[in-house]
Amino acid sequence: MNYKAAGAPKPAKGNPRHAEHNARGTEKNPLNRKDDKAALLERMKAAAEKPKKG
Repeated sequence: MNYKAAGAPKPAKGNPRHAEHNARGTEKNPLNRKDDKAALLERMKAAAEKPKKG
């Protein structure tokens, strides 16, 4: 008897179970998009100031 062939097959290794909705290369997040670091810094500074004011 071939015990190796018995049972459920093993899942593929290294592959995600599903695709992310915001993965690179999709319509929402194109591959050639540049992330604007200045806008990111502004958002971070605003978030840091919010607890100080309130």
